[in-house]
Amino acid sequence: MLGELASGGFTITPDPAIADIIIVNTCSFIESAVDESVDEILELAELKKTGRCKRFIVTGCLPERFREEIAGSLPEVDAFLGTGAYHKITEVLTRPPEPGNCLLPPPAGLPLQTHDTRRIHSTTAMAYLKVTEGCNRHCTYCIIPRLRGTLRSRIIEDIEAEARHLISSGFRELVIIGQDTGSYGKDLVPDPNFSRLLEKIAEISTGTWIRFLYGSPDTTDERLIRTVAAHENVCSYFDIPIQHASSRILKRMGRHYDKNALLRLFDNIREIIPEAALRTTIMVGFPGETDSDFEQMLNFIKTVKFDHLGTFIYSDSDDLPSHKLSGHVPASVAKERHHVLMSAQSEISAKKNQNHIGHIYPVLVEEQVEAGLFTGRSSFQAPEVDGIIYIDSTDAGVGEFSDIKICDALEYDLRGETI
Repeated sequence: MLGELASGGFTITPDPAIADIIIVNTCSFIESAVDESVDEILELAELKKTGRCKRFIVTGCLPERFREEIAGSLPEVDAFLGTGAYHKITEVLTRPPEPGNCLLPPPAGLPLQTHDTRRIHSTTAMAYLKVTEGCNRHCTYCIIPRLRGTLRSRIIEDIEAEARHLISSGFRELVIIGQDTGSYGKDLVPDPNFSRLLEKIAEISTGTWIRFLYGSPDTTDERLIRTVAAHENVCSYFDIPIQHASSRILKRMGRHYDKNALLRLFDNIREIIPEAALRTTIMVGFPGETDSDFEQMLNFIKTVKFDHLGTFIYSDSDDLPSHKLSGHVPASVAKERHHVLMSAQSEISAKKNQNHIGHIYPVLVEEQVEAGLFTGRSSFQAPEVDGIIYIDSTDAGVGEFSDIKICDALEYDLRGETI
């Protein structure tokens, strides 16, 4: 969207106080995301009264989910663009205002980006590389297929061309993403397979880290694990959201695996790549979750000992299939389970971080915080969601790799020095 605006002659500013046009891009995956989006809209709408703002636009999943009814509840907004309309942003801004205007074309009709789609990057050392849009799964708790449409994969040659461009532009890490990354290519004939795509990108430059996020247990097969093992520049980092570990709850969620399959998967990863970092996401409070189900999940994370783990509380809504399931869990119980799970994980993470002390790792330096202090990430830390490494150095070289000796460990972060 920033690329569209720049191509249309607009000047981008990160400061809404001096902007003539304010655009809020939103999420509506869970209730807290909806609340955060609405709070941001209401706060920035004040600038339309007191600041320079003449046009106020809301884009993304919030209008896509709540459709035209949102226009009546947010009269401060001049136009709403759904997830299938981001490429219409300059068209909306170059014509007279139409208060309450809603552009909500089907997300599945959105043209896929290509290697020559103009982008404005918000990062310097790392770039996201989106390979799919949409999802064909039918998880009972998830609104994403309705917000993003069915699975649509880019062809390998186009993705490879964009990867070459990003690498030649100086990005030292490419993070491959999609709403369901591991299902890449399943809509293409013949299916090019995600492992083959990963191989192609890894072979472009051995001096660039390649990482992929948002996998799934049923698409993380042995071929993919061995592809990661075969390429030193592919981060041995497996982001596999499992959602739960009780086979009964997984079935109610519409997930097509059980606890034993998960245990075999993580054992297989660690057998082939002993140093692999494992990350997962877990949901507590799903309808029907009993104390026994929760104990199974708690014991599961203590057994597997994930390097990184995120937990969120089930978010109910009447537009989800799970809303109709029996046995909704009281909010107070779900919150307590969330606390117990995160407390257990914090102990696991702290012990794992202690094991890094004294080791030397290549680190991608991303920012200078102050004189003598930088921050960066190792291959076992993904951007945004995991901890970071604080680096004591006079000049660590932002945007470059540096060998760092770990000297101290915090609950989630590490501290080190250049060698």
